[in-house]
Amino acid sequence: MTTGDSTVGIIANPAAGKDIRRLVAHGRFVSNPEKVNILRRVLVGLEATGVKRVIFMPDVGMLGSGAISNNSLSLSVEFLDMPVFNDEIDSTRAASRMRDMGVGCLITLGGDGTNRLVAKESLNVPIVPISTGTNNVFPKMIEGTVAGLAAGVVASRVVNLDKVVTTAPKLDVYVDGEFKDIALVDIAVTREQFVGSRAVWNMGTIHEVFLARTDSDAIGLSSIGGRLPVPLGEGVQVVLGDGDIVVNAPVAPGSVTSVPIQDWWPMKPDARYDVGLTPSTIAFDGERSFTLRKDESATVTLSLDGPRVVSVEKALRMATLLGVFTEAKK
Repeated sequence: MTTGDSTVGIIANPAAGKDIRRLVAHGRFVSNPEKVNILRRVLVGLEATGVKRVIFMPDVGMLGSGAISNNSLSLSVEFLDMPVFNDEIDSTRAASRMRDMGVGCLITLGGDGTNRLVAKESLNVPIVPISTGTNNVFPKMIEGTVAGLAAGVVASRVVNLDKVVTTAPKLDVYVDGEFKDIALVDIAVTREQFVGSRAVWNMGTIHEVFLARTDSDAIGLSSIGGRLPVPLGEGVQVVLGDGDIVVNAPVAPGSVTSVPIQDWWPMKPDARYDVGLTPSTIAFDGERSFTLRKDESATVTLSLDGPRVVSVEKALRMATLLGVFTEAKK
């Protein structure tokens, strides 16, 4: 079973799934040895589809090195020649470098935050996101071997990308009219005026949230929108506080919280919505990012031009129908 020569980039975040939400809630902990195990299975899937070249992001956890140790795979594996700061800039820089190198698909190991950083530079490169983070709305829990198979058939272009790849929404933030950053899932405006431990876990500090999409089965802040009568998949702005309704939402793993709703409204694509609190701290996809000063103003826009995401099920089904996984009996 081969599909041809192709290149896949892998960005695995050793810090994913290790923030404070494991302590204040019941967030999942994915150890680095388990991430190495996932990567080994990913490589098996890639090799089975004929992928010949894999490019890893180097990391302080040595995840890629651990995945290729003591195996007999025929894959050509290389690591980006880049400094490692053990910071979010690593994932963003790696995505940019891999995009410029012409990888046919990116595989990520991390949570919403990791994928946000990759999406800032991945542009049109399809992504197969494997969930290893704390709050996971954007990436899915996918078995590593299966993820490797899907990434392989996408990277080799034996499947029609228009049929198996979708464009995810994103949220664009502007400060004083200038573009600032993006979020893939949610933006929280908190009353706190410091970044601190980054992870947002205290609902009492949140003034409002902007959600890129609403899903009834979501975890984290986006679950608030999933409890409102908004068409599934649409964006919404929600102001928390005393109002007519209270929703019960799983705002963190193992934590269902009563959230009072003061007001809410759907977000139309490309329209700008004001951040209603200054000074405040803005959090992207569950992690505090920067403080908005009293003399600054910020707006949020729902964009339908986000990262390209592979539907693993559709990719493998199309490959099956095309005979990729079938060999003539000798």
